[in-house]
Amino acid sequence: MATRITTTRTTSSERGLSADGYVRHPADFSFDELVQAYLDCRRTKRNSASALAFEAGLERNLCHLDDELRNGAYRPGKSICFVITHPKPREVWAAEFRDRIVHHLLYNRIAPRFYAGFIADSCACIPGRGTLYGAKRLEAKVRSITENWSKSAWYLKLDIANFFVSIDKRIVHSLLARKVCGWWLQLAELVLFHDPRGDFEYRGDPAMMARVPAHKRLTGQPAHLGLPIGNLSSQFFANVLLDALDQHIKHDLHCKHYVRYVDDMVLLHQSPQRLNTARTDIEAWLPTNLNLWVNPKKTILQPVDRGVDFVGQVIRPWRRVARRRTFNEALRRTKEIHPRELFETANSYFGLLRQATHSHHQRAQLANIMRYRGHCISGNLTKTYRRKSTCL
Repeated sequence: MATRITTTRTTSSERGLSADGYVRHPADFSFDELVQAYLDCRRTKRNSASALAFEAGLERNLCHLDDELRNGAYRPGKSICFVITHPKPREVWAAEFRDRIVHHLLYNRIAPRFYAGFIADSCACIPGRGTLYGAKRLEAKVRSITENWSKSAWYLKLDIANFFVSIDKRIVHSLLARKVCGWWLQLAELVLFHDPRGDFEYRGDPAMMARVPAHKRLTGQPAHLGLPIGNLSSQFFANVLLDALDQHIKHDLHCKHYVRYVDDMVLLHQSPQRLNTARTDIEAWLPTNLNLWVNPKKTILQPVDRGVDFVGQVIRPWRRVARRRTFNEALRRTKEIHPRELFETANSYFGLLRQATHSHHQRAQLANIMRYRGHCISGNLTKTYRRKSTCL
């Protein structure tokens, strides 16, 4: 049975809008922007308990949040911590619903300033640049460098070690300050330097926390390191930080064929020696400039015709298929999941598989499982239909 543990710490790296040494700037947002932030926040959380509770007193709650932001009284609330095990054990920190509204308010205003300068090859948490964008972008670059698979080329895949728990907030702040000022910078500081470990509620089996390696726990990092996985603001701050790496790879190393999704990056070149030179440079540049390190256990250098595994898809000569591990998990879950959850889960996997260019055989296997469990499948094997009865 799941248990709940509430923890409160007295120490925090939080900076307030009116903290000592600050000149509090007047709030620079409209109530319409706050309402839009609420609408953006509830888009995928409409039926969650926190969203329903906030919506029950919507006008009062929005007005109260607006007042707090304008008079400098706003402070982030209690976070919820839990552990997920797929694809590997890790902590997830969920901010209160009202705090997520503030994250969206900040994101909606300042993100366009940074996105305008981002390279086209950075993905994740950018409108229109999800996993499918990343897979197509890399496939296009592979086709370009191999001239439609007629020439040989190599790829270098790099991963940053313990990325989110290793992010240095001080460096992120310095990068934010280059394009953000006044009240918005103070709000960004409040969100960035808030330490969720100061006041949080742990949900789930306490023994699950032991499954997360100590070096991957936010709870084990100093106050100036680490961003909570699960917040929109964390994903945005991560992109701001790694944009500096993107610019270095593109403009200093002159790497034309390069794609990054969060902390996973792929560099392409005809010469493996050139890629090894780039690897040596990146391994030296990251600690010096961003206080991050490349994970040597996840570094791969090999010919592209062996297949490039990226964002859940494998790019092979003339085709792009779903990663075998992802496909096996889809089959396992659709066989074992409760009938009440089968419709949504199966359609999610159908949607994921059809993103690949050559997935008919995989979708046919998934369709066979669904038919065995009593569901009808569309003729082109792209979706299943809801049953009138949830009983097998």
